[in-house]
Amino acid sequence: MTKLFHLAAAAGSILTLALAVPVLAQQAAPPASQSQTQTQTPPPSAAPAPQSAAASDAAKADAPAPAVPPASAPTDQTAGATPAAPPASVAPAAPAAPSKIELPTGTHIPLVLHNAVSTRSAQPGDPVYFETSFPVMLNGKVVVPAGSWVSGEVTESKRPGRVKGRAELMVRLNTLILPNAYMISLAASPGNTGTGGNETTDHEGRISGDTDKAADVGTIAKTTAAGAGIGGLAAQSAKGAGIGAGVGAAVGLATVLLTRGPEAELPRGTTLDAILDHPILLDADKVQFSSPGQASALPGPPNREPVRNKSPF
Repeated sequence: MTKLFHLAAAAGSILTLALAVPVLAQQAAPPASQSQTQTQTPPPSAAPAPQSAAASDAAKADAPAPAVPPASAPTDQTAGATPAAPPASVAPAAPAAPSKIELPTGTHIPLVLHNAVSTRSAQPGDPVYFETSFPVMLNGKVVVPAGSWVSGEVTESKRPGRVKGRAELMVRLNTLILPNAYMISLAASPGNTGTGGNETTDHEGRISGDTDKAADVGTIAKTTAAGAGIGGLAAQSAKGAGIGAGVGAAVGLATVLLTRGPEAELPRGTTLDAILDHPILLDADKVQFSSPGQASALPGPPNREPVRNKSPF
């Protein structure tokens, strides 16, 4: 009986399992209409596949942090806010170099004469030639180098008189020629003339010769004394001495009247200054000299000062 009971229980279990298998298979298989609909209708592309929370956190961790724009400083300074930083300073543009350089009125340009001039033979219009003996500086730069040339002309020449009047010479300096052949209208008058003699220069640039009045007085005195001595010896009387003195004075006076005074001369090597009568403008790009220049080795004039004898005898 026991075996029969166990066999019956086993057979009931097998029967129950056999009935449950078709039901489970029917529930697992989807309906045919629903499967066909899913295969014909593709899933919408707009709907992304769901991600797990872990994958979402990992993606956020790997993604770079978005750039945060700097907060602009408030411009309202009245509310106590910090003022905006000033813009970066821009270096100012260098000032343009001047195109002209001005030599002011009264500038002295030292010169030395290359050709001799004398009132004995000079005529108005005769040329005179000079050379700069020392560089002219302006604001620490060489503007007129030594060795530059200056040309001019005689404007007046007057010989000394036989009775009175001194020799006079006027020279005008017209053109300055720099070593690079740049020519400048000068319009200057001479001053501080060094001729080796007793010539003098006035404020107008007039060069006057020496005066010989003391020598004239001495000549008359000498001839007067000589005539008196000769007359006294010849007549053996005071009357004869008087006559001789008169004759001697007349001879001395005639000698003075027939003799001119000293000429005004500018020997070769005479030094003088060209003094500008008005300012002159030079092109800045043509006076860029890096050397002071070099003047010719020209000797100065010889000493022509006469020896003065204080005694007329």
